[in-house]
Amino acid sequence: MVEELKHECGVAMIRLLKPLSYYVRKYGIRRYGFDKLYLMMEKQHNRGQEGAGIASVSLDNEPGTEYMFREKAEGKDAITEIFKAIDHSPLTIDHSSTSDDCVAYDGDRSMFNCQLLMGHLRYSTTGKSGLQYVHPFLRRNNWRAKNLCLCGNFNMTNIDEVFHFLTEQGQSPRIYGDSYITLELMGHRLDREVERLYVEAKEQGLEGTDITDYIDNHVEMANVLKTTMTHFDGGYVMCGLTGSGEMFAMRDPWGIRPAFYYRDDEIIALASERPVLQTTFNLQAEDICELQPGEALIVHRNGESRLEQIMPAQPLSACSFERIYFSRGSDRDIYQERKRLGEQLTPAIMKAVDGDVANTVFSYIPNTAEVAFYGMTDGFRQQGYNVRTEKVVWKDIKLRTFIADNSERNDLAAHVYDVSYGSLKAFEDSLVIIDDSIVRGTTLKESIFKILDRLHPKKIVMVSSSPQIRYPDYYGIDMSRLEELCAFRAAIALIKERGRQKLIADTYKACKYSPASLNHVRNIYAPFTAREINAKIVEMLRPEGMQAPVELVFQSIEGLHHACPNHPGDWYFTGNYPTPGGIRMVNQAFVHYVEDILKKQL
Repeated sequence: MVEELKHECGVAMIRLLKPLSYYVRKYGIRRYGFDKLYLMMEKQHNRGQEGAGIASVSLDNEPGTEYMFREKAEGKDAITEIFKAIDHSPLTIDHSSTSDDCVAYDGDRSMFNCQLLMGHLRYSTTGKSGLQYVHPFLRRNNWRAKNLCLCGNFNMTNIDEVFHFLTEQGQSPRIYGDSYITLELMGHRLDREVERLYVEAKEQGLEGTDITDYIDNHVEMANVLKTTMTHFDGGYVMCGLTGSGEMFAMRDPWGIRPAFYYRDDEIIALASERPVLQTTFNLQAEDICELQPGEALIVHRNGESRLEQIMPAQPLSACSFERIYFSRGSDRDIYQERKRLGEQLTPAIMKAVDGDVANTVFSYIPNTAEVAFYGMTDGFRQQGYNVRTEKVVWKDIKLRTFIADNSERNDLAAHVYDVSYGSLKAFEDSLVIIDDSIVRGTTLKESIFKILDRLHPKKIVMVSSSPQIRYPDYYGIDMSRLEELCAFRAAIALIKERGRQKLIADTYKACKYSPASLNHVRNIYAPFTAREINAKIVEMLRPEGMQAPVELVFQSIEGLHHACPNHPGDWYFTGNYPTPGGIRMVNQAFVHYVEDILKKQL
């Protein structure tokens, strides 16, 4: 993808089931849990480079000493900064001892003496930046069981409703945002769970610290999740720790956002992507399970774990963009799916080059389209063609455009990509170049098409392994404005060209005043074929002075589902949002689009 989209987040969780001395003896690693957490986070760096945070809980600390720790940092080097900043007090290991207490720490702090570990990588989905928005979020209390730390891969679409629900109860959240409001609502329900156990303990005749022990050992996070998550609409994997030692992760009922876990007698671990667990713990794909829609993995203070259905599963809407672009291509299934996405495009590409494969050079936009490129060229070879492949496009290091003024900055940005001069025969060879998706089209217009034209190809066929992106995402991916999408701009341009402005007005009225159970924005695309929109996109993105003709080839919706059969979430392309909140927000987006235009005209 030439225009990087910011993905929602990545999560990592570890529960050590053995005493720390066990890992020292077996693996020779003093900080086994933290080393593994570091590796899990680095292997998910693709999912967030604006900030990171970790949290940990010790089950053994005495009152008056810290037992719940957190570190956060901003920037692309946040992971490194965090693991440099945390306590480096040396371990004292008594090798003569055979007990589980042979590992002790010097100094006052004991962050490494923790059995529960949680990490998070963040891309902003709200447009807000600053350390206060970096996960995990922590809610403090003098009762261990009432301490709650949350992080997640999520974006909630009905935060207004949840905020109203909280304020009606008399609460006053400090910050308006889905992360803080989720923390406050869940924290409130955790308080009620602890109070329920307090009453229960008193009824059994317990007193003093025996009540505390009873609460700590009987907290039921399923109760908390069932009375919290039913209020939310959106895509999420919600992860958390409590001060008393509970650990949990829950997936949304539609299965929009992914989560994978592994359990054995030493550890329980969870991550946003399967290869992360495979690499970190040297596992096979078959060793790892996927958390199911509406399901929670709950690990109790004593280390016992179970899966519980918190909310009924809804029709599966697992995000197809995870497979096309965001998740690591090293996953066994994703690798094959991306190859199929490329292979399926061969008939359309063949038509675009008029069957002249001998005089066509095939290439790709680095780096995420590389696997689809292999599938595309394999498809031609399977048909008996000896395809010519070249690395035509290079992505240079980021130029220091911040030092220039606006006009200079635009000129510098146009040179982020470069080409391999002499990689095709000028005016004789067509050039087929594949990308995983075309979203805004800005980089194509300002950079890619200009530099490709320098090679003087007979024709440029720009291929997208995904279908036309026609609708914003509201479940955690940063493409929330309709007018940023080149397919939408093309449809609006066609409407105006053909004198059908009434369609825009009718759609505006439907979005603003009709029931929000239907995506009325789909009406904007209804009069046009995909080929008509393609042609208009080319016209809009073609830079002035470009000589080579350009044709766009997009994946079909049917091809997408054939390649990724277990991930039918296709709202980016079809407008079929799986939740009421998504439908409501896309209608609101069109209302805002029209009203912004009207304001500019005043």
